[in-house]
Amino acid sequence: MEELLAFALLLYEGIIEETEYNKRLDELFLHNITDDDLLYLEWETDIKKAIIYISTHTDYSILDYEQFGKILMNKLKAYYKNCLDIKDFAHRMYDLWKNLPGNIQDKEPFFTLCYADDPLSWGDEEQTRDIYENMFNYYDD
Repeated sequence: MEELLAFALLLYEGIIEETEYNKRLDELFLHNITDDDLLYLEWETDIKKAIIYISTHTDYSILDYEQFGKILMNKLKAYYKNCLDIKDFAHRMYDLWKNLPGNIQDKEPFFTLCYADDPLSWGDEEQTRDIYENMFNYYDD
């Protein structure tokens, strides 16, 4: 469920496309056709209902936050490389942070999403980019 939660959050914020979510959902379902959650999501055609389903059916007490974080950072890094406007990127990252599960909002690397854009307020784009790039590499060995 870690991957689907990451994809749902990214989809909700407009960071990934619905086709990317659907492709990954199909792959996950084909590897585990007996999973009731995946079956439900395969049949759900309303993407907003699918996102709500994922967020309400995720057991946050057993969620592997390291796996979730690796998936999330990998997708954010790809989005960052293609984003031309750092202010737009920063705005989306803050909105993403607000939608993260509450028990991880104050933990790194997730907390970085909350403050990384602060240097933009005094015109320091380079520092903001450094903060984001360090966040993307949080799980690197």
